[in-house]
Amino acid sequence: MALDLAAIRLAAEHPVPADRTTVAAAADDLSAAFATDPILDWFLREDDRRDSARLRFFRVLMRESALADGEIERPATGGGAAVWLPSEKSGAQPLLRELRALPMLLNATGLARFPRLTQLRDAMDKHHPMDQPHDYLWFLGVHPDAQGAGVGSRLLKARTDRLDRLGRAAWLETATPRNVPLYQRFGFRTRVEYRPGADGPLIWGMWRDPQVDHTA
Repeated sequence: MALDLAAIRLAAEHPVPADRTTVAAAADDLSAAFATDPILDWFLREDDRRDSARLRFFRVLMRESALADGEIERPATGGGAAVWLPSEKSGAQPLLRELRALPMLLNATGLARFPRLTQLRDAMDKHHPMDQPHDYLWFLGVHPDAQGAGVGSRLLKARTDRLDRLGRAAWLETATPRNVPLYQRFGFRTRVEYRPGADGPLIWGMWRDPQVDHTA
């Protein structure tokens, strides 16, 4: 069944928080959106279990981490999601949660690529600025069938408008070159470029200060 892009686009202007009843749908949209993402492509397993492993990866992360520590914003219609974590909740995770996540992470990477995931995590932690409170855009994705309709831009605008009202900064990483100009349009500026490993993707770390409307 074809998606109603007009309805998704309109709903993305006023996203709603995912909850236990909708988190799986948000995870499914993100899994489809990140099927060709350079970062996931680098650490995910390469065999025929790759797609199912990616889906499990998102379902567990959204259910166990994003709902617990942050906010998953999505159009009420579905079709995409933005996952935001407050910097105050970043850093070391409780040991029990780490242990619960380990089977999923090993399933996602396979034994051969698990070291890549640890390299990525170390590199991201090293470059993530923690000297100022901020919201971290962990994931922003739109289902492939809804891409190109401005859904992601609308989800991003809804949140950055809110951050401006709160006077709060934001941080994100992307390894997709075409996303850099999009984030720049919303006030993000590249602070660092790095690779998590010698053969890893180039990652842009981007910071956004809250915007002040001087015409108000």
